[in-house]
Amino acid sequence: MRTAEAIRLVAAARTDADLFGTDQPARRYRELVAALHPDRLPADPAVRAEATDAFVQVTTRWRARQVTVLGDYRLGRSAHSGDLADLYDVGDDRLLKLPRRPTDNDLMAREAHALRTIAERGDPRYLPYVPRLVDQFRHRDATTGAERRINVLATAPGLHDLDEVRRAYPDGLDARDVAWMWRRLLVALGLAHRAGVVHGAVLPPHVLIEPDGHGVVLVDWCFSVTGGGAVPALVPGHDDWYPPEVLKKRPCGPGTDIATASRCMTWLMGRRAPRELLDFARGCQQQSLQKRPDDAWRLLRELDQVLDRLYGPRTFRPFTLTP
Repeated sequence: MRTAEAIRLVAAARTDADLFGTDQPARRYRELVAALHPDRLPADPAVRAEATDAFVQVTTRWRARQVTVLGDYRLGRSAHSGDLADLYDVGDDRLLKLPRRPTDNDLMAREAHALRTIAERGDPRYLPYVPRLVDQFRHRDATTGAERRINVLATAPGLHDLDEVRRAYPDGLDARDVAWMWRRLLVALGLAHRAGVVHGAVLPPHVLIEPDGHGVVLVDWCFSVTGGGAVPALVPGHDDWYPPEVLKKRPCGPGTDIATASRCMTWLMGRRAPRELLDFARGCQQQSLQKRPDDAWRLLRELDQVLDRLYGPRTFRPFTLTP
């Protein structure tokens, strides 16, 4: 296996089955390690950086496969590979979130702090819009000595991220379907912002929907900010989704989340977006943070007024991921 092929495979893999296959996972692991090992890489700095990052992901995920117990939890299947961590089924509708690098422990701590804060300060009626932090603990690797912070999160079945939704509708979604997603995403943001938490990465992979019941859950709070300050890091591959204050490492605010949430919704509609909703979204994405809306609850009421003018009284509209 060539280095470039190995890098592409690691980047595309969302689960352990994608990465290591199911027939001979140990053989695939050895092939990947051989192709990505630092001692065998070309001199090109860009290639070396990509390959080193992929090498860390491969070895971390392989070690996790060999570990049956972390803390009080027995690891099940690999459920998802996120931006900085892999999630494993540990039963009882719970996922164990294991960071691939110890250097991301601070981001795991941010997530735990954000979810605790929202649970303590937020309106209980809306807590299902964010994950529930079940447990957090530290684990030290017996081989390397590296310590990782681990979060255990309650989960719900039947959730799909917006990337999956957009793939199902490559020509864009009907605005009436996007309407309930937008409304519920604003509820999630209103819940968090009233608790003093900015999500910091409202992007398609982090917005999950439940199609049948029209549910929305906003996940991955590792990039969150509580009490002011700058978003700590960017999600790889999404630089052009962020408003200026994030890219310039300036203090963020509720308007930061509102801007990226609006971008998600217009992206879902594509060319099918009505002009009125595009105008509404543009007002939420102004360059200056100070000029953007900063109250998600008030913005929800304004969105409802636009939707009412477009479509009349709200009615339940069934949604499926099979167009």
